[in-house]
Amino acid sequence: MPSTPRRRNIAPPREDVLAAVMATVAERGLDGLTMAGLGREVHMSSGHLLYYFRTKDELLLQTLEWSEARLGAGRRALLAGPGTARERLDAYISLYVPDGHRDPHWTLWLEVWNRSQGADDDARARQAAIEDAWHRDLVELLSEGIARGEFRAVDTGRAATRLRALMDGFSVHVTVGIPGTGRDQVLEQMRVYADETLTPPGASGGAAEVPPAS
Repeated sequence: MPSTPRRRNIAPPREDVLAAVMATVAERGLDGLTMAGLGREVHMSSGHLLYYFRTKDELLLQTLEWSEARLGAGRRALLAGPGTARERLDAYISLYVPDGHRDPHWTLWLEVWNRSQGADDDARARQAAIEDAWHRDLVELLSEGIARGEFRAVDTGRAATRLRALMDGFSVHVTVGIPGTGRDQVLEQMRVYADETLTPPGASGGAAEVPPAS
C-alpha cells in the first residue's frame, strides 16, 4: 500500500507576515501583538515565526523596513511630480506626519526606537538607512527650491536636520495623543515654520501667527 505523502508546512510569503503585523498593530496596538497570535493569523506556529525572524525585535524591524519601502515609493513619486518646490515640501511633511493618534507606522517606529538601545550594529545601521533616505530626499528638495529662488539660501543639510527633528517631536505627540497637537495643528505649525525659515527676503506670503493650542 503506497504511503500517504506528508503535508509540508509551507510558510506564507514574508510580505503576508509583515502585513499581518501592521494590521495587528493598527487594530489592537503593540500590546495585542504576540508571536502566538500572529502565528494564528498567518497559520504558522510561533516556533516557525522565530525560525524565520529569530527574534521579535527582528520581526518589528523588518515590518518597519517593509512599511518604509512603501512610504518611500510614495515619497519619491511626489518629489518627482509637478508643482513648486514649496508645494512638494508641504506634501513631504504631510507624508511624514502621522495620520493621527496610534498611527500604526509611527507606533511601530516608536517601539523600534525604544528597543534600539540594546540593538546590534546591523540593526542600528538599518535604522539609520531609513532615516538617511528621508534626509537625502529633503536635502535634494531644499536644494531645488533654492536653485529656483523659492527658498532662501540655507545650509540644506542643517535645515533638513532641523525640519525633521521638529517633525519627529510633533509626530511623537500626535501618535501618543498629546492634547493640542493633532495632525491638522501640527501641519499648520510646520507650514508656519517653513515660511519663517525658508521664505526668501522680500517675498510675499509670510507666515501667519499660529494661535496657542487650547
